[in-house]
Amino acid sequence: MDTSRTRGPVGVAIAAVAAVAVALALVLAGCGTGDRDRPAPTTSPPAATTSPVPSTPAVSPFTGLPGRTGPVLAVKIDNVAAARPHTGLGAADLVYVEQVEAGLTRLLAVYASQQPPTVGPVRSARESDVELLRQFERPALAYSGVRSALKGFLQEAPLYALPPERAPAAYERAPDRPAPHNLYLDPQRALAAAPQAGTARDIGFRFGPAPAGGRPVDQHAVRFPAARYGFAWSAAEQRWLVSMDGTPARTTDGGRVGAKTVVVQDVTIRPSTFRDRGGNVTPYTETVGSGSALVLRDGKAYDARWSRPSAGGGTTFTTPTGAPLAFAPGPVWIVLAAR
Repeated sequence: MDTSRTRGPVGVAIAAVAAVAVALALVLAGCGTGDRDRPAPTTSPPAATTSPVPSTPAVSPFTGLPGRTGPVLAVKIDNVAAARPHTGLGAADLVYVEQVEAGLTRLLAVYASQQPPTVGPVRSARESDVELLRQFERPALAYSGVRSALKGFLQEAPLYALPPERAPAAYERAPDRPAPHNLYLDPQRALAAAPQAGTARDIGFRFGPAPAGGRPVDQHAVRFPAARYGFAWSAAEQRWLVSMDGTPARTTDGGRVGAKTVVVQDVTIRPSTFRDRGGNVTPYTETVGSGSALVLRDGKAYDARWSRPSAGGGTTFTTPTGAPLAFAPGPVWIVLAAR
């Protein structure tokens, strides 16, 4: 008899039950083998879990310290006796000391890691500031004014020139000091006027453990024709404390001024083609080239060589044998002294 033609509902049910029984027997037979300890399969694999990867904090190329590395703001700061104490100077990553007319000096403070609420008092820029600042790519430069012959030169330079007429909201006169030593800058408002200012980049400095050798010193002085700077090592604070014209340098907002590393960079200072209102020739400080230097760190003095082959590049400091000379992590003062 052809069963395929006579299978009815009962036959179908019997066949289905038989198929289930066979399948169950196969499963039970498998359970009796060496796969007894194999875990039962799941309907879907467990969701993958990821652990957050810790981010490495940015390290400032200006100080060697971890932290914020924001846009570069350079500020020309007055430092004659009537301009002291300063405000916001202690927050600078770098401070350059430059000779100006009549043998006096001015400070060029560079900020990137921190933005203090106020900086000052602010004074005028000089021609050699453009060459010095080229190594920072395109920074913002805050200053109070320049001789008319120098205005176009600064405005066409590879920087964001921010005198009061270009960023009026960033400046304010203090009523408790006489002009011209009473003009102060709000860094946040200044940088708002230069939103494309370049961020901190490598300018040649290296940071790390002190090199071998060095001479123990606790005092060092640098003299200009009409200004004097002193640097005294403080073992308690592990930094060099700054004095100006024999007076300890202080700020209105942060106490004593100091630096972890002080560089006395021997440079050529020559007359420029500009004069001030009194007829004094404006000095031009050459920061492109090479020469000798003295590096103060950790209570020692190290003889060094500096090199900056082009204005667009940074300045490197090496030992007399040519090895990189590491600075102590922290703020750096660079005194541009005549050879």
